[in-house]
Amino acid sequence: MVFFIIALIVLAISGLRVVDQYEKGVVLTLGKHTSTRKPGLTWIFPGIQRMMKVDLRILTVDIPRQEVITKDNVTVNLDAVVYYQVSDADKATLDIQDFRKATLTYAQATMRDVVGEVDLDTLLTERDQLSQDIKVIVDKFTDKWGINVDTIKIQNIELPQDMKRAMAAQAEAERERRAVIINAEGEFTAATKLAEAAQVLATAPGAINIRTLATLEKISSEPSQKTTFVVPADLFDTIKSIVKK
Repeated sequence: MVFFIIALIVLAISGLRVVDQYEKGVVLTLGKHTSTRKPGLTWIFPGIQRMMKVDLRILTVDIPRQEVITKDNVTVNLDAVVYYQVSDADKATLDIQDFRKATLTYAQATMRDVVGEVDLDTLLTERDQLSQDIKVIVDKFTDKWGINVDTIKIQNIELPQDMKRAMAAQAEAERERRAVIINAEGEFTAATKLAEAAQVLATAPGAINIRTLATLEKISSEPSQKTTFVVPADLFDTIKSIVKK
C-alpha cells in the first residue's frame, strides 16, 4: 500500500509541466492531438501523453547571404532577416515538421524569385518595396502553417567589383556634369546683369566715364601694379562738367 502511494506521488510529480506566459503546450495522447494547454501549471499522464511547447513571441531568422541574378543579368549577393510569429500553435506543430526551417527556406526562395524579376536600379532604389512584396508572398503561403510573417527586410546588397567601379565612374561624371551646368548658369546670370548694367550706363550721359574713373581709382590703390589703358575721348569733358558743378 505504501509502495502504491509512493508510485502515485511520483507519477503526479513527474507529470507536472509549466507553460510559460509566451507559450502554448500542444498535448498528444497516444499520438493523437487531444488538447492545447494555456500558460500556467498543468499536468500530463507520463508515458501516455506528451506535450510540445510552442513559442508565441516574435521570432527572427536570418536569410544567409546568397547570389541572386537580377533581370538585367547582374549577379549580386543579398542577405535578409525575417520577423515572424506563430499564430496557431496547433497548425505549427501538427501541419509542418519544422516551421522555423520551412519559413526560412520559403522566404529564401521567394527573395530569389522577386529579385530576379527586377533590374539592378530597381533593386537599389526600391529595396523597401521589394521587401514588402516578398513579405506579402511568404505570409500568404505560411498562413496555412499557422505562421504570421510580420516583416522581411533586405539588409545588405553587395555588388561585383567591376560594377562598383562603373557606378563610381558614373557618379563622378554626374557630379562633373552638374558642376558644368551650375557654372554655365552663373556665367549666364553674370552676363545678363552686365548687359542690363551696360544699358543703364548707356542711357546716362557720362556714366561710363564716371565708371572708368572709379575703376582707375581702384587700380591706383596698388602702387606696385602698372596698368596701361586707353582714355576715352570724352573723359575730359566729363571731368570738366563735374568740376563746374
